[in-house]
Amino acid sequence: MPLHSISYADTGAFSSFITDYIRQNPALASYYHRFPTLAAFAEQLTEKQAAYTPEARQRLVAALQQQYKTLDVPHPAVTANLALLGQQTTFTVTTGHQLNLLTGPLYFIYKIVTTLKLCQQLKAEYPQYDFVPMYWMATEDHDFAEINHFHLFGKKHEWQSEHVGGPVGRMALDGLQEQILDLLPADVPAAFRAAYQAGGTLTEATRHLTHALFGEFGLVSIDGDSAALKQALVPVLEREIREQASNTAVQATNAHLEASGYKPQIYSRPLNLFFLTTEGKRERIEREGDCFAVRNTTLCYTEEELLTLARQQPECFSPNVVLRPLYQELLLPNLCYVGGGAEVAYWFQLKQVFDDNRVPFPMLLLRNSALYLGKANAGKLRKLGLTPLDVFRPLPELKKQVGATLGQEEISLSPQQQTVAAAFQQITDLAQRLDPTLVKTVAAEAQKVIGGLAGLEKRLSKAAEAKHDTAYSQLTTVKDKLFPNGELQERVDNVLSILINNPGFVAQLLAAFEPLALEFAVVEEE
Repeated sequence: MPLHSISYADTGAFSSFITDYIRQNPALASYYHRFPTLAAFAEQLTEKQAAYTPEARQRLVAALQQQYKTLDVPHPAVTANLALLGQQTTFTVTTGHQLNLLTGPLYFIYKIVTTLKLCQQLKAEYPQYDFVPMYWMATEDHDFAEINHFHLFGKKHEWQSEHVGGPVGRMALDGLQEQILDLLPADVPAAFRAAYQAGGTLTEATRHLTHALFGEFGLVSIDGDSAALKQALVPVLEREIREQASNTAVQATNAHLEASGYKPQIYSRPLNLFFLTTEGKRERIEREGDCFAVRNTTLCYTEEELLTLARQQPECFSPNVVLRPLYQELLLPNLCYVGGGAEVAYWFQLKQVFDDNRVPFPMLLLRNSALYLGKANAGKLRKLGLTPLDVFRPLPELKKQVGATLGQEEISLSPQQQTVAAAFQQITDLAQRLDPTLVKTVAAEAQKVIGGLAGLEKRLSKAAEAKHDTAYSQLTTVKDKLFPNGELQERVDNVLSILINNPGFVAQLLAAFEPLALEFAVVEEE
């Protein structure tokens, strides 16, 4: 698979925060633990091994074994990794994402492939350890509107459902499968249909689908919405209820970031917890005097009542974006979190939260980003005299380059405009000497003539472009396909747009990606 790379900064699509992190700007050094290099993993391994208890490992393995009972026959690579997680020398690399319908945008795939590839590279570097790729399913997220659609071949497909606002992972698919499957094209890979037919809930369907796509590479998917796993959260719940310390930590970090010129991605609340109601909703907990009230309900607890509930039924609580990463790192023997630009940025806001709870802060790796060039589009670019990296430039610049290649004359009446301007300046000087009242009249005439020349320049330019209209039309079409709605392809298009014609896409990405290179990849279809 032909591969090209371009710096994240040169794509023009990433924030200064991310490009500063990649170049290890000293201003950001205090917000992360270790920069992701192969050598740096040695210390991260030692630190996590000392902090992660046998009890935590036993809890994790038991919960995962239970969760994977929803799959009839897990892939041997997954079964092997579930067994390896019971060993003290096994660690994880984790990515996370919402339960997007049919995987959502391409970057979901890129996150997981980055995670898979990094595990392979770590095993080669540290053969005495094992590394399991993990996908943290955001099953407790309640924003249905963010996950109920996907874009395929330029069209948005949306799943309609009367969601009550609770954890999306608990949504039962009974009676909804047909509506989802009707959104799929006829030639979709069978795994996509099978996942939603087999899964009783959205969580189960997503696990089936990610297992079908990545099971052969050993990916393990974890659902944190588990009574057994929530036991690990009890000390955090107690501290949050008593002290609301996470808010203090994040507020201080946000102030420092803003003083350094960086905008925080997330804003903390006084109490960073949700409550999972018996009616299936996920509502914020807010302190109102001596009462801890659950919004949009009549539930109200004293501090001691809420602490007792946290100890006895921690599964009633759901961490928000501030505490969810901490929960994840309590559960997993994790070394590194792989995320998109916005995710990496908000993890930077949480280091003090981890330090306060004495939990090792994982290394933060920006996931691989990529532009996929199908054979047809790659061929069109070559015919236009453009390289795959040229397409990141603005369309007007590309048109000029293509025009130069095709021999189009560049139209500019600047010399004539300057000559006219000089002539009218002489007339203005003459009017100033003879009758100053005529200066405004001269200026008005000058504006008319110069405006007329500008109009002529545009008409002449259009006439020149018309000679190569077909080439410019092809260029515009390719640019629009590769950057739908002006955005990166990976943020819009669904993987089906590629998999339907290229079943080996995931394996090809795995061969192409270099996670620690921290460069944007342009991948051409073989």
